[in-house]
Amino acid sequence: MNPILKNIIDILNVEELERNLYRGQNHKTEHVFGGQVLAQAIAAAYRTVEADHDLHSIHSYFIRPGDWNVPIIYEVDRIRNGRSFTTRRVVAIQHGRAIFDMALSWHKAESGVSHDLPMPDVPPPEALRGDREAFREAMKDNAEMQRFGFRFEAIDSRQVERIPMDDQGTHPPVKHTWLKARDPLPDDPEVHLSLLAYMSDLDFMSTSMLPHGHNRMRGSIQGASIDHALWFHRPFRADEWLLFAKESPNAGGARGFVRGQFFNRQGDLVVTAAQECLIRPIRADAQSR
Repeated sequence: MNPILKNIIDILNVEELERNLYRGQNHKTEHVFGGQVLAQAIAAAYRTVEADHDLHSIHSYFIRPGDWNVPIIYEVDRIRNGRSFTTRRVVAIQHGRAIFDMALSWHKAESGVSHDLPMPDVPPPEALRGDREAFREAMKDNAEMQRFGFRFEAIDSRQVERIPMDDQGTHPPVKHTWLKARDPLPDDPEVHLSLLAYMSDLDFMSTSMLPHGHNRMRGSIQGASIDHALWFHRPFRADEWLLFAKESPNAGGARGFVRGQFFNRQGDLVVTAAQECLIRPIRADAQSR
């Protein structure tokens, strides 16, 4: 396993302090990535649930910005252990205050009717240029790119729409991205759930800014994740290609809404995601200070 992917997996492997309390470390990138917090919260709750129940949904809110200089404490509330459903709540804490809140639900496997929407007709990942190559070029003279471009050394990400990094134009609020870990992962389901949660926050917010000139808006907005939800429909592996089909049906009031679907190579819908994000314009006088 390459060292950057190993470092991400190690960071997502939270440390148990005592019953219901876990500690997660941060990337040393001068900010706390929302996907990291999502993944660590899932890992913490996962440790408290019976193995015959499968995670089927999470709903979370980002309450305060994280401090990358100190670890994050995750407190798990074992709300209910039912025969069919198990419920957990996780609060992430720094400096004595909640920075993040998540509700999770597990379901014991049952048989029932089944259907899913078809996968979009897009080129396969083998036909597309990787984000790693694009970011290596952009990172040379761009400190902002350097803060998060390292993730593409661990995650193979390939954009279908191929919008150039320096593109200043406007585009429909739709993006399709193939994603997978660059190296094989352990069979532990917790690892795959956590890494998919991590990947689900990559390049999600930018979809809501495409109609307004995503790259032109850089530096002129205050952006942050407000909430994030995931529904897990079918088994998957995060080290096999998944198509992340994203669209933003609405933006307004300094918020953008984005929803997405993960499909496996066989065309099965495996996970659905949704997020509302802050896209607040920064006043000219504030930018000059």
